[in-house]
Formats: sequence, C-alpha cells, structure tokens
Amino acid sequence: MTTVVVEDYLPRNAVKREDTKMSAPNPKAFPLADATLTNKILDLVQQSSHYSQLKKGANEATKTLNRGICEFIIMTADTEPIEVLLHLPLLCEDKNVPYVFVPSKVALGRACGVSRPVIAASVTTNQATDLNSSINQIKLEIERLLV
Repeated sequence: MTTVVVEDYLPRNAVKREDTKMSAPNPKAFPLADATLTNKILDLVQQSSHYSQLKKGANEATKTLNRGICEFIIMTADTEPIEVLLHLPLLCEDKNVPYVFVPSKVALGRACGVSRPVIAASVTTNQATDLNSSINQIKLEIERLLV
C-alpha cells in the first residue's frame, strides 16, 4: 500500500505525526469516480440527506438493497479493510443497482451530514421529490462507468 505523506504541507515547526498519512485508494475499488463525478455525487448525497432519501453505513445500504428501495450505492475506496464493503457490489449486480466508489470516507461523511467517516451510503427511492431528475442523471453516469 502506498501512502502520501502530508508533511510537505505542514509548517516547519509543526510536529510530524504518523496519523497525517493518507492512504491511496484500494485497487479492488472499481469503478472509482473521477473528481468531477465525485463532486456531483457528494452534492446529490447532501441534497438527498435533506430530503430524507439517504441511508448511511454498510448495514443500512444492505437493507435498502434487500428491500428494493435503493437507487444507487456509494462506497469509499479508502476503507480499511476494504473487505467489509465487498459484499455490496455483488448484491448490487444481483439486484441491477448501479454502484460507485468515491475516494474519501471523510468527504462522504461530511456530505451525509455527520461528523464521522461514512464508508457506504444508499440513495433511496421517493417519487414525490425534486431530486428524481438529478438521481437519474447520476445513475446514468455511474452506469457508464460500469460498462
């Protein structure tokens, strides 16, 4: 696993700590969204959180998949160990639900409106909201990554 050290960006008198390292995305995390798609996804996650169309966490995402109310699944590529998430792509392929990996669990947690990192999230269905066009647009972009 390669790590990027952030000590180049710290002031000269700052104490260098081991927890300032950022890990690179896991190669098992496929498909990984690029920067523009990641921003679109995180914006939609934030909006769907305001509309109560968001479930946070791997267990909640699994429940929405099994209940059939899931539009798409977002997972994070920097999850350690990544194996706690790798059952979700298999379920998504069985249920024909698009899924995507984003690089940062901290960014996904902030977009979900919580102060902790979130490793998976599910955008759920609701016919009576203004988000349907945005959700369908993002779903199409995610499906293009999977092909």
